[in-house]
Amino acid sequence: MNFHQLLQQRTALLRQARLANLAYAYERLGVLGRRIDRNKLRGLVGLRPGDPNGEQPWPDFVALEGSQAALEEHFLDEEIVELADILGFLGEDVSSEGLRFRLEELAGRYLPQLRRELEADGIAPTGEATPVEDPNRGCS
Repeated sequence: MNFHQLLQQRTALLRQARLANLAYAYERLGVLGRRIDRNKLRGLVGLRPGDPNGEQPWPDFVALEGSQAALEEHFLDEEIVELADILGFLGEDVSSEGLRFRLEELAGRYLPQLRRELEADGIAPTGEATPVEDPNRGCS
């Protein structure tokens, strides 16, 4: 592929990258939503951005209701970073104030719109998203 061809394909490549990111967000939020349901995790939570120059350079997930220990038991640091990235991609402002939401509403809040966007482009997610986690993790 030469330079000129690459420039001609730019629009199609950007569209494919966006669709791939939408599909990834759908998959991961589905996995997290099922884990939340399976373990009956509930309550208001806060997702705060990290401070690259501070003690906590990665995002922080805080239980504003319920048990902080339950959050820490069911979510790895890498998953919290991934969740912050996904929500940022979806247009949520995970600014210095952070983002607050009810944990049990996470999947229901984003999955229907993601499904509609994917289907509008001819991509139909079917069934449950393929697990990309250890199925034994977080089991009660």
